[in-house]
Amino acid sequence: MVEPTTYMLKRCKKLSAGHAFIIADYTTKSLSKSTVQVVSAARKFADKITIGVFGSDSSDVATAASNITGVSSVVLVQGDTFKSPVADSLAVAVKDQAARVNATHIMGSTSSLVKDTLPRVAALLDVQPISDVINVESDSKFKRPMYAGNVIATVESRDTIKVLTIRPTAFPVDEGSSSAIGSPAPIVLVDQRAIPSSIEFLSRESKKNDKPELSSASVVVSGGRGLKSREKFDSILNPLAEKLHAAVGASRAAVDAGFAANDLQVGQTGKVVAPNLYIAVGISGAIQHLAGMKDSRTIVAINKDADAPIFQVADYGIVGDLFTLVPELTKKL
Repeated sequence: MVEPTTYMLKRCKKLSAGHAFIIADYTTKSLSKSTVQVVSAARKFADKITIGVFGSDSSDVATAASNITGVSSVVLVQGDTFKSPVADSLAVAVKDQAARVNATHIMGSTSSLVKDTLPRVAALLDVQPISDVINVESDSKFKRPMYAGNVIATVESRDTIKVLTIRPTAFPVDEGSSSAIGSPAPIVLVDQRAIPSSIEFLSRESKKNDKPELSSASVVVSGGRGLKSREKFDSILNPLAEKLHAAVGASRAAVDAGFAANDLQVGQTGKVVAPNLYIAVGISGAIQHLAGMKDSRTIVAINKDADAPIFQVADYGIVGDLFTLVPELTKKL
């Protein structure tokens, strides 16, 4: 049995009422912190919170979910369909399980699978999904960014059932070493029938990575096109990341140039991060990149161009040759 990580969620005044059904986001057998952050968002309005864990061997994930403060119940949905879940079959199961508990809100993080699934759930329910929620004003009114975060829209939904994706970084939680307050939430086991799918799962490739997960890391070191090659990207950034116990990220320009893998991309079309420290190396600061990291607590920019847009959002900026500055910084640490 894997020991579940527990989190303490701050008490908050209910803005209305409702029953939230949350899709658990997890990797292998570990519950993602983003699920806890979605619970934090749901606690702002929901009287009841149910977490749906969809998998073929996910009892440890369900146990971890049951220990999150504020969760009323956990539904563990098992079946061959979810050995390697795909969006269209998962959407049918989510709709069915949310209906079973009379959910008024169906929610999930902005992970790739959830973002692919929830619009399909909304289509099945004939409602309008609301994506990338960053603030909850009531059970029907939400804030979300538009135009790469330059405009914050307030959206009100009159649909009977609201379907929402939540930007996890907008709803921080406090990690704690103690167990959740009170008894764990009950876990209901459901054996799911096979669901026909128009999508066929072929294979999954996983790369071993000894660095922290990019989406949840407290320190991120990102590189851009200014690093000039994949070899220099690795040789310059990896030693600094190791010293800082940081995750490595990249701008889209660096990914498109082949310097880094797609899953390292930070930005509007990549991952949104909000670490305590974000170090941007050789990144000019295109608006699409800023949309993915400008909520970081402290931003340090290293770039030879003093007029680079990244310096407009940086707390600290160093103008100079990154190939000299970054190795020197690494040596000093």
